[in-house]
Amino acid sequence: MLQFRFSQALKDLYRPSLTRGVSDIAGNKARRPACTSHAGAAPRARLRAAACRPLWSSGRPLCTKTDAGQTQNSKEAEKEKRRKAGILPSLEDLLFYTIAEGQEKIPAHKFTTALKATGLRTGDPRLKECMEMLKVTLKTTSDGALDRHLFKKCVQSNIVLLTQAFRRKFVIPDFQSFTSHIDDLYENARKLSGGQVADYIPQLAKFSPDLWAVSLCTVDGQRHTVGDTKVPFCLQSCVKPLKYAIAVHDHGTEYVHRFIGKEPSGLRFNKLFLDEDDKPHNPMVNAGAIVCTSLIKVNSTVTVLIVMNFMKKLAGNEYVGFSNATFQSERLSGDRNFAIGYYLKEKKCFPEGTDMTSILDFYFQLCSIEVTCESASVMAATLANGGFCPITGERVLNPEAVRNTLSLMHSCGMYDFSGQFAFHVGLPAKSGVAGGILLVVPNVMGIMCWSPPLDKLGNSVRGIKFCTDLVQLCNFHNYDNLRHFAKKLDPRREGGDERVSEELRTFSSQ
Repeated sequence: MLQFRFSQALKDLYRPSLTRGVSDIAGNKARRPACTSHAGAAPRARLRAAACRPLWSSGRPLCTKTDAGQTQNSKEAEKEKRRKAGILPSLEDLLFYTIAEGQEKIPAHKFTTALKATGLRTGDPRLKECMEMLKVTLKTTSDGALDRHLFKKCVQSNIVLLTQAFRRKFVIPDFQSFTSHIDDLYENARKLSGGQVADYIPQLAKFSPDLWAVSLCTVDGQRHTVGDTKVPFCLQSCVKPLKYAIAVHDHGTEYVHRFIGKEPSGLRFNKLFLDEDDKPHNPMVNAGAIVCTSLIKVNSTVTVLIVMNFMKKLAGNEYVGFSNATFQSERLSGDRNFAIGYYLKEKKCFPEGTDMTSILDFYFQLCSIEVTCESASVMAATLANGGFCPITGERVLNPEAVRNTLSLMHSCGMYDFSGQFAFHVGLPAKSGVAGGILLVVPNVMGIMCWSPPLDKLGNSVRGIKFCTDLVQLCNFHNYDNLRHFAKKLDPRREGGDERVSEELRTFSSQ
């Protein structure tokens, strides 16, 4: 449209010259137009003021002479342009004014407090340059405050991320309001006293039944933790979806499912049972997880340390450890898993040349990988974020591996409670006998709940309560209608609490 208007303007301005005869044009072909006082001079002067320079390849104006008024107008226009450019604040200035609230300086603690309110941590790897510059800058100030110049110096390397945070452009805009609800759900679940700590692996029986923690990480890297979130515990069966994702990432879906099925078994997770094709039903039961382990360890160079380094990338380089005591305990008490291993070997379920006993050792080692609630929540968030770690930006898993993993977590991840969990919670999840539940809200966040007491199906009592209550409060269920279901909060929308209260009042008045 802009090009059309400009062309029309040219036609109007040149209309007097277009009326000249062909002979006149031919006679003047070799001459550059001169500024004269003929009838077409005024329109051509207006043209020069608008955009004459781009019309000539030499960059020279249409006429070599300009009148004094035209020159003065050009200078005034240029001054106005520079003035406007000077008064437009930068992103750094806008951020300063937002936080300063009319003050000339921002105390450093006020900046970090405001940052935490958005959900970002000062230790976020993406803010490393900003935080390092802040430390250096504060050494040069006597009052621990930043003026506009110093503030700009600190934040300019991370201004895009910080602008998104303070303009509430993250997936959970009202983060403080949302986390207050999380804290309430945590307290409600903490009151439960049922369940038994797993004791068939002696090392697990040593954990206190009072331990209870919840951590979450959104796809934008917003973090919240409550409870015993820094206590290390073993992943146990929560490692199964992660190693399946690694296998698909390395070998592709077709190859992996030559050896493992995709169907829920309808049986206990440690049953000696295969499907009609003599394959384990899925990678979330023990038989399938043992075969999946053999697909990762395709040669002797793949060790538990290599897998731990991969999982550390999933966790954004946060805590991933190893419990040798749990490994030894599992190996000594793993008769059922040895029985499953020999059954799989008899049915030729492993890739050719597999050493079954070394695979079982590797299987026990992977179950003994340690995490905290905080680091595991980042792993879950990486799955929620399509394989990109939210706090590092690194692609760790390809989209195919993530999609397949979440699909199987949704249908098979909660032992014999998988159907009930899919019905009531409607989210991909995986539980483990150490008391963890790895929960994924696709495209929103990852959550790790941990409490050792288990119900009769092997799932954390408090974890199940928390997940159920979360979906009753928020419209995170895969099949919740995001537009017309007014009885739930939508944390993804700004002002979700107020909107739901208003809609409920309207609904009740009808």
